[in-house]
Amino acid sequence: MNQKLPANIDEYINSFPKDVQLILTNIRKVIRKVAPNATEAMRYAIPTFIENGNLVHFAAFKKHIGFYALPSGNLAFQKEISKYKNGKGSIQFPLDEPIPYSLIKKIVQFRLKENLGKIKKKVQKKKAIKLKHPITKK
Repeated sequence: MNQKLPANIDEYINSFPKDVQLILTNIRKVIRKVAPNATEAMRYAIPTFIENGNLVHFAAFKKHIGFYALPSGNLAFQKEISKYKNGKGSIQFPLDEPIPYSLIKKIVQFRLKENLGKIKKKVQKKKAIKLKHPITKK
């Protein structure tokens, strides 16, 4: 069986029942509000937001919404996510319970700040290397 993968997040969301579409749309809105400059993409066949690197991913399943904030996002919010099934970089929000949009917002804010910090460190490192080894013109 050869199923066509969704080309974008709209197609992905529209492939689900209306009740799940609403949840996915709300998650997308939360992420867009926190990270308005993030690029939307489909990675690993799921919605992905990218800003200074992968920010977060999410996906719908039969009984839950998977939210992927990489290991660091889960580590930073261990207490808050402990009531949900979670793994190294994944959290499962059951569809039969209220979706914790405020927690999703906090995790996205954390990941955004974390990614920005990584970029700043890279820039500082490049500047330090440049100062150590200045390019001289002949």
